[in-house]
Amino acid sequence: MTNPQQNNVDLNEVAKFEALASKWWDTENEFKPLHDINPLRTNYVDERAAGLNNKKVIDIGCGGGILSEAMAKLGANVKGIDMGEAPLAVAKLHLEESKLDIDYEKITAEEIAHREAGQYDVVTCLEMLEHVPDPASVIKACMTLVKPGGHVFFSTINRNPKAYLFAIIGAEYILNMLPKGTHDYAKFIQPAELNNYARLAGLEVQHMTGMTYNPLTKTYKLNDKDVSVNYLMHTQKPKA
Repeated sequence: MTNPQQNNVDLNEVAKFEALASKWWDTENEFKPLHDINPLRTNYVDERAAGLNNKKVIDIGCGGGILSEAMAKLGANVKGIDMGEAPLAVAKLHLEESKLDIDYEKITAEEIAHREAGQYDVVTCLEMLEHVPDPASVIKACMTLVKPGGHVFFSTINRNPKAYLFAIIGAEYILNMLPKGTHDYAKFIQPAELNNYARLAGLEVQHMTGMTYNPLTKTYKLNDKDVSVNYLMHTQKPKA
């Protein structure tokens, strides 16, 4: 019998990142944009969660561990989960170089939420929602995993003509910043939709900011006034 909690996995999406796994820590190839934005998103999580030091954190869709390691360096007790065996293998291997202590596991958000409900101070789910069939299910799992009063962070890509131009045509076909076919425009999520998913799951939206890219300076920055392409959202579980 098929496990219903395994149904929220797009095997084609997993395969994309499996194929690129060996390049996860190469800062000059396909994952360069992820390395470039990582300090911004790590600092955002750290600041909005009132510090990650000594916090119990789960990184959902951790891939090769770029965000997981950054949060561990700030003193967090990190667990990373993903459904790609190859990226997880790379993440575990990289721990030998970084000397960090991170627990990685191949498991869905829904499955671990059933097992470890209410055990985490902070939940991160970044650049992952646009790669699953049912993002609302993942968001509900995030809410289940976090403690009352805990923080949940999401990031994804807006769905509009500008996002299509920048995130797909520009990043994948013109600038070659990402492999062609990395993103499916139909799976992009508008801020109002993510806001609604979060509220339906029982999370309170605290803040939202955009991540903008300047192709001339090749730099990223956070911009509260521009969520037209990439954006981050901070939510919190009520204290009960």
